[in-house]
Amino acid sequence: MNPETNTTRRDFLTTSAIAGGLAFAPSLYAAQNTALRIGLIGCGGRGTAAAKNALKADSNVKLVAMGDVFEDQLKSSLGQLQRNKEIASKIDVKPDMCFTGFDAYKKVIDASDVVLLTTPPHFRPMQLKAAVEAGKHVFAEKPLAVDAPGVRSVIETVAKAKEKKLGLLVGYCYRWDFAKRETVKRIHDGAIGDVSMIHVNYLTGELWDRSIKKPYDTMEYQMRMWYYYTWLSGDHIVEQHCHNHDKAAWVLKGEYPISAYGAGGRQKRTDPKFGNIFDHHTVVYDYKSGAKVISMCRQMSGPGIYNEVTDHVYGSKGRAELMKHVIVNGGKTWEFDGPGSDMYDQEHIEFFAGLRAGEPINNGEEGAKSTMMSIMGRMATYTGLKVTWDMAMKSKEDLSPPSYDWGPLKYAPPAVPGVTKFV
Repeated sequence: MNPETNTTRRDFLTTSAIAGGLAFAPSLYAAQNTALRIGLIGCGGRGTAAAKNALKADSNVKLVAMGDVFEDQLKSSLGQLQRNKEIASKIDVKPDMCFTGFDAYKKVIDASDVVLLTTPPHFRPMQLKAAVEAGKHVFAEKPLAVDAPGVRSVIETVAKAKEKKLGLLVGYCYRWDFAKRETVKRIHDGAIGDVSMIHVNYLTGELWDRSIKKPYDTMEYQMRMWYYYTWLSGDHIVEQHCHNHDKAAWVLKGEYPISAYGAGGRQKRTDPKFGNIFDHHTVVYDYKSGAKVISMCRQMSGPGIYNEVTDHVYGSKGRAELMKHVIVNGGKTWEFDGPGSDMYDQEHIEFFAGLRAGEPINNGEEGAKSTMMSIMGRMATYTGLKVTWDMAMKSKEDLSPPSYDWGPLKYAPPAVPGVTKFV
């Protein structure tokens, strides 16, 4: 992936459409004068931002369809996009192309060439599978699943996308930041020697509260408060801290842990309105190479609470601070001073450039494995066990609800290490 922005926007001369005109022949890909139709599935804050990134990334794209389970959320998202002068001319969403309900994603997929999947992570495997089966290109926000059956499904879908030569971009956005690319490249080139340990932190404040006057054990309440239910978000170690796990995998050249153990709990965010996720996790990941990743995440607010999002990388010859783009080796310090990039924009710029070139990006496999690393950590903190990669990948724990409707929905109580069983 070339970090020079001016090499990611190209004009190509050939184009060919396949049946129905809803997608393009992967071997000839869309010339710049062929409009690509974008569909947004999941119209929350991240989805609205992703649509903006996608519309800015290419000169000839338009947003044609939107879907969400909640009509109010869809209308709010559409209004924000229409008011954005930078992209307003690329919004072409007619009233009959606004879909609501649990099956809205199917209708958006039918109407689009490129689909943006930004719903709560639980829905990612089924929606990704549907999009690839329909022959559509996909931007899938991280993480890609909340449980092992979901990860296994995603891995199968990723393979099918490769067979069809479809683009599949996973939103591990830090990999698209120019400064981090150069820092990791130098680590890979031996700037700090052999990596022995990475200490990653995602220590941050508490998040939003969208609780409504509905019983907690209903689908509507849980969907409005999706972040706080493990079945929907995977817990914050999966939904948020997965970024750090993916960066660790990047630094370690695609090596993933063989086992994990840790501790976690629900100490401050104890009100029942906050579902069943923990508010802190600490996990130690062990690697076949002998390396370790020490992983800490916390969502708490209060006077004097210390917060940081960092990746400290330690090697046999020095150390690196990945978020600060600094490498220290002996008495020498290197710090990135090259051109910057907006990683959210850049991932879409290169994604669409790949589609135009007939060389679609598909980083789904690494995205699935980084997701699994985070799920593995949650398994360890929830159960108190030392969990191996093989155990995690073969787990039969399926967090899916019995059905998708607006009725009552029971949910598991918060996990208790030593009591909660590994499935």
